Amino acid sequence: MLYNLASLAEQGGIFNLFRYITFRTGGALMTALIICLIIGPPLIKWLGSKQKRGQPIREDGPQSHIVAKAGTPTMGGFMILVSLGISTLLWADLSNPFVWAVLAVTLGFGAIGFVDDYLKVTRRSTAGFSGRIKFAIEIVIVGLVAWFLGDINGTTISVPFLKDVMLDLQWFYIPFVILVITGAGNSVNLTDGLDGLAIMPVIIAAGAFGVIAYLVGNVTYSDYLQIPSITGAGELAVFCGALIGSGLGFLWFNAPPAAVFMGDTGSLSLGGALGAIAVVTKHEIVLGIIGGLFVLETVSVIVQVVSFKLTGKRVFRMAPLHHHYEQKGWAESTIVIRFWIIAFVLALIGLATLKLR
Repeated sequence: MLYNLASLAEQGGIFNLFRYITFRTGGALMTALIICLIIGPPLIKWLGSKQKRGQPIREDGPQSHIVAKAGTPTMGGFMILVSLGISTLLWADLSNPFVWAVLAVTLGFGAIGFVDDYLKVTRRSTAGFSGRIKFAIEIVIVGLVAWFLGDINGTTISVPFLKDVMLDLQWFYIPFVILVITGAGNSVNLTDGLDGLAIMPVIIAAGAFGVIAYLVGNVTYSDYLQIPSITGAGELAVFCGALIGSGLGFLWFNAPPAAVFMGDTGSLSLGGALGAIAVVTKHEIVLGIIGGLFVLETVSVIVQVVSFKLTGKRVFRMAPLHHHYEQKGWAESTIVIRFWIIAFVLALIGLATLKLR
């Protein structure tokens, strides 16, 4: 919306600023942060009044959570979606199809998570609606977006560490995109188990992909780095800026001890957003590196389930991985901060793949 002010550049130099993605990315970040900080307190108060006993706590989870986290309202991801959505609409070029594709996944997954959270709260149960139904809806949303992106952006993906190597997935492209985006959404969902644990790695990953989107969308930089050049992909840096701003705003209220949980409303939508950006920029494999923390959490659950079913023994004291360290006696803040450090290091490694080719 504000991007249209660039058309007035001839009438005044200041309007020329709106041509620059970097300027609008900074504007989107600050706008999302301010909106989130403003709507946060009244929204948390309202959620608390509607959720008398807060988010249901799993009885088979860490026993410390039953007392420490009882009564904390959930669905705080709604404040992320509101601030992210408004900021993106204000600062991004709304004629860009990639912006709408990523927004479709983000809001679609957010709606799924919202319904799931609502059912958990109203039923006073940790189980929302059927996992199969939820996954089926995710597949439909991503399938449509994948078909759209394949039509305008091609069906190729890049391979990190290799120059000018592009794999054309052709008919396998849509299933692959479904795997990437749904996997990202549900991986962030699994990671969201401690105060502040999921949101900071999401912010870090968004920052890394904001850089990737900007470089991929710039012919000069993409040619120099020998990475795919995708016209229009740079606009997603603005979306990433809005995501970072809304994430920081949410962290203000989610920092230990959390005043609100993001719930599936936030975790599914944020993971889906990262997956969609990775697909547009053709850095799906790099997402596995930058989002390696989410991968580790997911793998820990898979290993735990498979091991128990096959041998009757558990590899970890409790899964996902962060609960394992809780059971070993680590303080919650220690786990969270150390996982943040891991996420930051993995993001740097992921960004290094842009040059190491």
